[in-house]
Amino acid sequence: MTKLLDGKVALITGASKGIGRAIAVHFAQLGAQVAFTYLSSVEKGQQLEEELAAHGTKVKGYRSDASVYAEAEKLVEDVVAEFGKLDILVNNAGITQDGLLMRMSEQQWDQVMAVNLKSVFNLTKAATKPMMRAKAGSIVNMTSVVGIKGNAGQANYAASKSGIIGFTKSVALELGSRNIRCNAIAPGFIETEMTDALDQKQVDEWRKAIPLKRGGSPEDVAKATAFLASDNSSYITGQVLQVDGGMLT
Repeated sequence: MTKLLDGKVALITGASKGIGRAIAVHFAQLGAQVAFTYLSSVEKGQQLEEELAAHGTKVKGYRSDASVYAEAEKLVEDVVAEFGKLDILVNNAGITQDGLLMRMSEQQWDQVMAVNLKSVFNLTKAATKPMMRAKAGSIVNMTSVVGIKGNAGQANYAASKSGIIGFTKSVALELGSRNIRCNAIAPGFIETEMTDALDQKQVDEWRKAIPLKRGGSPEDVAKATAFLASDNSSYITGQVLQVDGGMLT
């Protein structure tokens, strides 16, 4: 039986944990050949490579800083050299440096912009070269509901995620004629290692405010990402898919 992503080569950034890890695992389960990046979590990156290989598909992890253009360009070149092509790019790498605006340092602003937004430019620009040659490709950018509605204490994060939405729509318009699609996923309250550190009362309040009355899982985001990456969404581009349990409905 043919799997949804059989024959596809996918590159996923920031895949050593959380949502990125879930996407890499799900893509491998769906038959994709998976290249992924990690930066500081070397051990987790190596463990993921071993886990994905068990699905019987070709896998390779790369230690690469998505916020540095030269590294992004080399990464894409290495992936194409290793796998022969690049069908899917998932720009997932991201960080938070939260703080109220009056207390936010220039460094906190710049670092979030570099990792969250500039990295999307870096990887997308590099990936369009092989995709344009192939006259096909699907790019999925990870934004956030915070990029749509804003959030106190996250001016830098919200701005970076809003920027991703504008970038996604612009790229969709530029590359549509080359059969390259570009969409975004906007996760809501997703329960990961990051949310484990939150106060339980705070988590319960979040859940109550969500129509589905639960937090999302990384796998919920992974399934939506696979849809936008696959040929099942072949007539969808320039869109933002909210995976938020109805939070912003």
